[in-house]
Amino acid sequence: MTQRGERQRDELLEVAIELFAANGYAGTSIRDIAKLTGRSVSNVYHYFQDKESLWLAILEYSVKGMPDRLRAALESSTDPVTRFCNLVRAHLKEAVTHRREAKIFFIDEERLSLSGKRLNKRLQKEIVGIYLTELERLKANGLTGTANLRVLAFNVLGVINWHLRWQDHVTGVSLAETYEEILEFVLHGVRGARAAVDSGET
Repeated sequence: MTQRGERQRDELLEVAIELFAANGYAGTSIRDIAKLTGRSVSNVYHYFQDKESLWLAILEYSVKGMPDRLRAALESSTDPVTRFCNLVRAHLKEAVTHRREAKIFFIDEERLSLSGKRLNKRLQKEIVGIYLTELERLKANGLTGTANLRVLAFNVLGVINWHLRWQDHVTGVSLAETYEEILEFVLHGVRGARAAVDSGET
């Protein structure tokens, strides 16, 4: 593909992301995408076979590689707390980098296509597995007293994903500061009863 072709394809993807985020998969048509880019419908089909392939191209570009990027964040340390902190920070960064796609994929799931829902289920399972492994590492080192690690993993993911809804309403606070506030909140929840004992609280 020529550089001009790549630019046109990227422009179509960008517009499609905006429309999918605003209207959902079912509420967005190839004609809508063509109209907003000033292209013909046939021009869109030149780059993408159908709406489904366009949607999957967006996922391929954004959240599909998230599990591998989360695992990569774990490689720099063997300390269980450091690993967990790196995981949460990387996840928050990923969510912001691909905010519109992550919001569609992990919050507005009803807007997904059928293939998107299948991919979403696989991704969610893989991401939960990564968190469970790290939480088990923390538990093995006596760093959490929580009995049900699966529930804890979903609680952590709920905090991380939910910030996609409210981030725009926070002013005067940098992303780095926001990440650290979220991380501190998550760590307090992960430590649970252990944190209260260590701090002398009842």
